[in-house]
Amino acid sequence: MFRNQYDTDVTTWSPAGRLFQVEYAMEAVKQGSAAIGLRSKSHVVLACVNKTSSELSSHQKKIFKVDDHIGVAIAGLTADGRVLSRYMRNECINYFYTYESQLPVGRLVVQLADKAQVCTQRSWKRPYGVGLLVGGLDESGAHLYYNCPSGNYFEYQAFAIGSRSQAAKTYLERKFESFMDSSRENLIKDALFALRETLQGEKLTSSVCTIAVVGIGEAFHILDQETVQELINEFEIAGEEAPVAEPAAPDQAGVAEPAAPDQAGGAEPAAAADADDDNQAAPGDQGAAPMDM
Repeated sequence: MFRNQYDTDVTTWSPAGRLFQVEYAMEAVKQGSAAIGLRSKSHVVLACVNKTSSELSSHQKKIFKVDDHIGVAIAGLTADGRVLSRYMRNECINYFYTYESQLPVGRLVVQLADKAQVCTQRSWKRPYGVGLLVGGLDESGAHLYYNCPSGNYFEYQAFAIGSRSQAAKTYLERKFESFMDSSRENLIKDALFALRETLQGEKLTSSVCTIAVVGIGEAFHILDQETVQELINEFEIAGEEAPVAEPAAPDQAGVAEPAAPDQAGGAEPAAAADADDDNQAAPGDQGAAPMDM
């Protein structure tokens, strides 16, 4: 991605009106391990994939507690994520000390976006190479925000960032309309299913993922591995039973075949459509190999 003389510092604009160092920072987010966020009326669930740089090392922490009502999941450079999470903690502490109330999530996100934007207009600085999913609960309800290295921020119902996140986004786009009325358990279930989409065939276990929850009457906390593994086992069993019941429908159609012979001809287009769906789903799984971030 070398851009000659136009990427030597962050304040140099290319003839096309682009800041390449900001784009490099956004690329670092795409190469980081996947992080997912979902929210309902009362809860926010953050989930991430644990990646190790080698078999001899442990994974780096990707979910951080900011306050009892706010937490973040990151994708990209973990060092930058730790710096920003510490800044967010200080802002929450100072606000509580001054006003004796919890800092609203939206206000914290704006302050974080302003801090990131300053790094895009100072030649002696560089953009933060990390994307943050900020989940929290305040008087106006549950919130989920995405903070971009460029200084932009967006509020989402559900979102995924990082390597192979497109597969998770596809799953979330199919399900997001039901998230607002979902229970805590269903949100965690959908987060695990979305994480499984990013693994590309790798088995989902509690050792390769981290789940955190915040909600009404429930302070932000990270679920322990035993609890996560129990949930994975429960959901995988349910997922294995569902496909077994589906083939029963074609058998019943086969029994009624003599009465309605036209249905037999209709099976081939349906099969072809399913094959097309599979072919379309395949490119989404072909992502760039994630950097060990």
